[in-house]
Formats: sequence, C-alpha cells, structure tokens
Amino acid sequence: MKICLLGTGAADGIPAYYANTPVSHHALLHGGKDVRTRAAALVDDHIKVDLGPDTLCQLQREKLDMSDWSAIVFTHSHEDHLCLSELQYAMYPFTELEYAEFTIYGNQTICDLIHCRYPEWPLEVVRTCSFQAFHHAGYTITPIHANHKTDEDSQNLIFDDGSKIFLYATDTGVWFDETWEFLQGVQLDGLVIECTEGFARTGYAGHLDLPECVEAVSRLRKMGTLKPSSRVVTTHHSQNGNATHIQLEAILLPEGIEPGYDGMVLQL
Repeated sequence: MKICLLGTGAADGIPAYYANTPVSHHALLHGGKDVRTRAAALVDDHIKVDLGPDTLCQLQREKLDMSDWSAIVFTHSHEDHLCLSELQYAMYPFTELEYAEFTIYGNQTICDLIHCRYPEWPLEVVRTCSFQAFHHAGYTITPIHANHKTDEDSQNLIFDDGSKIFLYATDTGVWFDETWEFLQGVQLDGLVIECTEGFARTGYAGHLDLPECVEAVSRLRKMGTLKPSSRVVTTHHSQNGNATHIQLEAILLPEGIEPGYDGMVLQL
C-alpha cells in the first residue's frame, strides 16, 4: 500500500496568513519540510482522503490528476478538510464530464452539506458511520470515532487492501474508550496520526500535543495494535505548536515516530 501525504498542516497551514509566529517565520526563511499545506492524503494513487482548500496546489506540486481518483473519503466537515467549492471542478462546465467519476464517502453532516450545495448535480454520495466497514475497489475501509468535531460523527479511517492495514488518524483528539476498545482487535502496518498542538499543550481535547501523541502511539504498541515493524508518521501540524520540523524530529524520532511532511510517501 502506498500513501502520499499531500498536506501535513493544520487549518492555518505553515507559513500561515498571519506569519507572526517563530514557526511560520522559519518556514518563510528556510522552506523545505517546514512548509505545510492543509492535511490531506492519497492512498494507492486513487483514493483521496479529504478535499481541502489547498487541493489544487497539492496536485500541481505532485503532478497528479483528479481523473485518477476512484473515491474521496472524508474525515469530518471542518473546512480545511471539506472545501465544497472544489467538487464542482470535476464536472461540466469545467470538464466535459456529465458526472463525477469518483464516489464520495462521508458522514451524515458531510452528505447533507454536499446535497445542499449541489442538489441537482450527479454525485454519488455514500454515508459512512463509525465502526461500520464499507467496501470500495477491493479495499475494506472502516471509520473509527474521533474525538474532534463532536456535533457530528468525526472519523479516522482504517484502510485494508487484504495485505496491509493502515490507519489515517488526523484530527483524532484524545480517543473515546469505544475507539480504544475497537482498536484492540486491529493490527496495523502503518499509522499516520495528528500532532497538531506540538509543544503548545492546551486544554482542548480535540487535538493532540507532542506528549499526547507519543502516549497514544505507546499505548497502541503495548496493545499490539502497532507491531514493532509498523511505520508511524505525524501530520496536521499547526504553526501555533511552536515546533519546526527539526525540533519535531528531535522529540519524535527517538520514540520511533517520523514527523510527516508535504509530499512524503509511505510504502507499506
């Protein structure tokens, strides 16, 4: 299984619009892995995870084509993950296509937002629910409940191609007990997990800081959900986390966790 991290930034991106933090200043000066667009991923070149406002620049940067997608799978409806206006460019009059060639999967809130925005458009939209697996193009995809946008069924996503099992866990927050219990029955070959708050620990339960990220990974290893060989990578980093890529490496690499970066490819 191949996973490309198209974006590894939080909602503000790095450098942000108001680049008045040390992390954004560093990214402006040095570029490279410290420049982060809004979090998104692509599984095996055809299953897109989330569709944020930086989608076009990510596709241009990686020389990718939306026509290769068989699905878009959404995690939740925050606008850095669901940019509704981007969907229209898959169909006439922006292309010659009379319908989108991909299936859209998302929770009830996402389905409602899409139907409200495009009531007459020929989009195939399928509702997903936490802990209820669905099948697409030979993959079993299982959403699990994230502790993030709590007025909807926010989801992290397990992808199983019959050979490898991978969990994409952006915007996890501190998982609920039901999610931990479910993960006891799963064995992962790879994990991408958020580390939004970095060094800036807050009281908000909907995102992880560095100690919480390390603790979550450690617990998954003790449970056997993560094997010794499982690859673990971070995403969804905010400029307000006060951590440059090198600083993240100093903390995370000794823990067996790799800081993710835009364009990073994981081959499981």
